[in-house]
Amino acid sequence: MLLIDLTHTAHTRARTGVQRVCRSVYMAGQKRTALTGCTYDRFEKTWRSLRGWENTNLASQVAAEHRGAQWPVAQRWRGRLQRMFRLRAQVLTPANGLIVPEIFSAQTAQHFPELFRHVNGPKIAVFHDAIALKFPELTPVKTVARFPAYLQELRQFDGIAAVSEDSRQTLLDYWRWAGITNAPVVKTIPLAAPLPSFDRSSEHHKAAGSARIPIILCVGSIEGRKNHRALFDAAESLWQKGLLFELHLVGMAHPETGRSALAKLNELQRAGRPIRWDGAVSEAALEEAYATCDFTVYPSLMEGFGLPVLESLHHGKPCICSARGALGEAAHGGGCLTIESPGVADLARSIETVLSDLTLREKLATEALARPGRTWETYTNELLAFIDEQRGANGRR
Repeated sequence: MLLIDLTHTAHTRARTGVQRVCRSVYMAGQKRTALTGCTYDRFEKTWRSLRGWENTNLASQVAAEHRGAQWPVAQRWRGRLQRMFRLRAQVLTPANGLIVPEIFSAQTAQHFPELFRHVNGPKIAVFHDAIALKFPELTPVKTVARFPAYLQELRQFDGIAAVSEDSRQTLLDYWRWAGITNAPVVKTIPLAAPLPSFDRSSEHHKAAGSARIPIILCVGSIEGRKNHRALFDAAESLWQKGLLFELHLVGMAHPETGRSALAKLNELQRAGRPIRWDGAVSEAALEEAYATCDFTVYPSLMEGFGLPVLESLHHGKPCICSARGALGEAAHGGGCLTIESPGVADLARSIETVLSDLTLREKLATEALARPGRTWETYTNELLAFIDEQRGANGRR
């Protein structure tokens, strides 16, 4: 049996990239092996297996606008009472491996020693990115302050599954800079995305061949590093030139680092520009957004992986994104128009090119459809194989 730590994801319905990874690995892993979800219960002050309401929360398709964990009042009191009367329900069964796919908090890390005592096998953490190190000015202050400790805490694990080669190299570079010589094995296991439930080819031609104005989709949280402000300025310059298109946005907004972009968004909406923001949406609504758009743009300055790029390609829709780092890795293989620097001028030029050149758009769509679909089942199988590799390596030591 394997354990998977879902301390945060089991208590939120946010569907940001990390939460979608956690949910997807949990669901795919349960089909592949005996995988038990667990959480640190801060009210009961112990590690325990997930309860029914938490599994229901994980399986929910309803999106939330808030990232924070939500514990129902009844569950808070339940935990306190169980601690008060020294009751221990759902004690963890000893496991032969552990997966930690979340960016865990300091409180969770503090209690890892207790969790590790239940694990007689490899302990694997998923490493998403080091954006807090590279773009501290575009990252929430608390995240920046927390990050060095988080990178040190990753050393407790037997192996680290980096979501891209760029993330892997960044983590190894940091550890070398910090003088760490006894670091765990770090392996690149690229993330995945669900394949659409419809015929990708037919949906592509439906969108591209319609008489309506083109729809450009942008999926991602509105926050500093996602670079929405540059996208909005680029779109405005094209609307001023007379180009016709609708900009469709999906994703929650970060109140701290997304203020400038939100102000510009509100300004454009007041001016009557064809810009639509849906906020957080369900998986079904997200799939519909991909199905009805003509192409996507992902203006982010830096990502650990860039799920929306792969999702766009899985739906047969071309994507405009950066050529650098993990986004360049995701774009490799066709279907994307990449740009060296996603500034206003380059974004505007790329969007105008894809809007006006139907031959190019068809070429990119054909490339996207030809790419093999990397699913969550594939990713989870590779993650489980990594655990087996570490089990074998530990046995040889």
